Amino acid sequence: MSSRTHSAPASGDAPARRSLRPNGLARAAVRFKPSSFVGTFVALLLAAAVVSGCGLLLQTGATASLPAARYAGAPVVAAADQEVHMTVDLGEERDETSSPVPDRARLDAALAGTAAGVPGVARAVADVAFPVRILPPGGGASAPLTASGWGSTSFTGAALASGRAPGAGEVVIGTDTHAGTGTHAGAGTAGGSGAGVGERVVLRTPGGEREFTVSGTSGSPGVWFSDAGALAVSGHPGKADAIAVLPREGADAGAVADRVAAALDGRARVLTGDDRALAEGTAVPAARELLMGLGGSFGGVATMVAVFTAAGTVALSVGQRSREFALLRAIGATPRQLRRSIATEALLVAPLAGVLGCLPGTALAAWWFGELRAKGAVPEGLALDRGVLPYGVAVAAVVVTALLGGLLAARRPSRTEPGRALAEAQVERAAVGRVRTPLGIAALVGGTVFAGVSAGLSGDDAANTALGVVMLYMLAVALLGPVVARVCAGLAGTVLGRSGASGHLAAANSRTNARRLASAITPIVLATAFVSTLLFLHTSTDRAAENQRRAAVTADHVVTDPAGLPGDAAERAARQPGVTAAVTVLRTSVLVPSDVQFAPASAQAVSADPSRVQDLGVRTGALADLRPGTVAVDQRLADSAGVRTGERLTLRMPDGGEAKPLVVATYARGLGVAEVTLPRSDLTGRVTSPYPTELLVRGGTAEGLAALGAVTGPDGAAAAHAPERELSAWANRTMAAVLGGFAAVAAANTLVMTVLHRRRELGTLRLIGTTRRQVLRMVRLEALLVAVGGLVLGSAIALATLVPMTNGLTGEAPHVPPLLYGSLAAGVVALGLVSTALPARAALRRR
Repeated sequence: MSSRTHSAPASGDAPARRSLRPNGLARAAVRFKPSSFVGTFVALLLAAAVVSGCGLLLQTGATASLPAARYAGAPVVAAADQEVHMTVDLGEERDETSSPVPDRARLDAALAGTAAGVPGVARAVADVAFPVRILPPGGGASAPLTASGWGSTSFTGAALASGRAPGAGEVVIGTDTHAGTGTHAGAGTAGGSGAGVGERVVLRTPGGEREFTVSGTSGSPGVWFSDAGALAVSGHPGKADAIAVLPREGADAGAVADRVAAALDGRARVLTGDDRALAEGTAVPAARELLMGLGGSFGGVATMVAVFTAAGTVALSVGQRSREFALLRAIGATPRQLRRSIATEALLVAPLAGVLGCLPGTALAAWWFGELRAKGAVPEGLALDRGVLPYGVAVAAVVVTALLGGLLAARRPSRTEPGRALAEAQVERAAVGRVRTPLGIAALVGGTVFAGVSAGLSGDDAANTALGVVMLYMLAVALLGPVVARVCAGLAGTVLGRSGASGHLAAANSRTNARRLASAITPIVLATAFVSTLLFLHTSTDRAAENQRRAAVTADHVVTDPAGLPGDAAERAARQPGVTAAVTVLRTSVLVPSDVQFAPASAQAVSADPSRVQDLGVRTGALADLRPGTVAVDQRLADSAGVRTGERLTLRMPDGGEAKPLVVATYARGLGVAEVTLPRSDLTGRVTSPYPTELLVRGGTAEGLAALGAVTGPDGAAAAHAPERELSAWANRTMAAVLGGFAAVAAANTLVMTVLHRRRELGTLRLIGTTRRQVLRMVRLEALLVAVGGLVLGSAIALATLVPMTNGLTGEAPHVPPLLYGSLAAGVVALGLVSTALPARAALRRR
């Protein structure tokens, strides 16, 4: 039986034991070696900025609401749902998706009578608002004016300035309404028309050009008909935009709303409070969808990139301290103590980085939101929701990222025997992890499979599938980074070997320190891949659309008026000498159902056979067969919807109503003109402004057509969905700037960390006789290897993503402008050189 002697520890050992406690180790590391944590702090701060900025946009979209404007004076409003809904079968569960209607959904005006009979209701007004124009006797037309029924004055506050309320065949016109010439009407005259009370005035209404008697004037801008007259000329007879319900004095609005909802029995949505703004159009639902798309879809990708990059930086920082951990293991620190120390370091650094990162994140979200509002994508009055949830998520995300990244990186040095850990800390481990290698190969195979699947699809299906390609390839590069770095170093070794002593050193360093090289290449691959994909997707679709538009327009003259051409513009043009064909075009949007939601599609409504003034590249059928109840569609849209010529296409019209027109033709140039072509008569009563904005004419002279509007050549024809394409292009550029900027700073941060960590190595090279110039040249050559390697890999990933994506969207190969790509490549190379040269010079200056 053996015995052990236990001696009391000397009092001098107490500080040593305390220094080995996890909290003590962590505090000492942060306090005495803060430079080791600067790179980690910067990466986590940037990650928090991206997460919080995108989270604010997502939160704003989820909570978006506006106070009522037109219906502010109506406590209760009944309106049609301004969104269309689709139920998606997910196996055992079902999910509902919704999309805002392109124009405006309306309800039966007769429901106003039902609402008026509800106890507690004083009045119910079937309200309409539509554009009209005054036609002065001398020719021309006023600017578009908003027309309504006189009953709307009971909640809008407009009042008579002279005369009386309108009856049948009469109107009241605002006295401060401006004429088309910009003159200002005097009191008592019908806004710029020169007509006084009791005189006649001609108005261009959605129901046609008609003459009315001016019964009175108002101090507010606009035109008012009798309630019945407004419904008759609104372009959608019998349909009201909404029903404004005015409770009796003293009646509770909430109780009245409940009784009205019960009386209408699901035939309308009954709204109170700020929800009344939903009855004023689709601005809020559209803004909500846009913000949630940016904050959710882009935010998800951006968050993955940010967290992924931050985790890599944390892992690099921990890996660079492997010698320190080995020494701690040698003097008695346990694996658990090391892991706890790293966790404590993360808790000391990450929360502060997360909190400070929310400041630039807020600035980013505010700027982005302001730009969207300036471009009309977000309505005035809608404010950025700065609730605390996105900030909490951002801070939590960077803390978890720092913890996981650090613990995973420290797993091996903490478990390795002290002696072996010291040996491994001197030379980089050659083997690649047994876990990350198969995962990286799986990601590589998955990206290749996705690319092949995407190449066989068309339209949005191809685009959506291609998005998975870039993510899988990026994951493969991250997991197989050391292997990729060794391949890059091997390929560049022969070139670098011919560059003298500096080249030999650069080649040897690159081969020997593949993990360090991989940590520098990965952020550059990220920046190049994402920026190239976003930028060149826009250039590719824009070029294809422009080429299709130029090829499609065969008219000699294009007459345009953004406010709307006369309804008989085609007939008037056809009477001009030499005119052989004249077709008006009304541009709008429709919704086409896909597997999970309704997708918007550009549409043109034509007054006659469009083949007389357009060459849409017909594939099947004939455009001459267009009749009411038929439609012609772009071939890619037809393939995506699974319909062929002779079958019926289910779609939602601009007002959300369902239609099933017969497909009589498919064509190839929908991206440049319109994805759906239908007869103008099929839009009767389905759009707020039924005036065509474009007239395509063959033959005749520009002088003879000038009375109808602005006359240009074929290049003046509008492109399909031009405003939406412009917004989409701007969003792509902005997303590229955000992601590219983040990845660029992350890459620079990683390169600086890598060079500063090599201070001892650079000093040793100087001690053995290498000149300062040779050392700096070696660093530059290594930076070029990193930049070119990352650029080539990122470009390859972007190309693998863009080829199926652009083929599905346009049927063409990607268009990569040489100057734009050259600028991107120059930026990447400059980033690599500057991020290594400056810290290298600083390190050598101390030697």
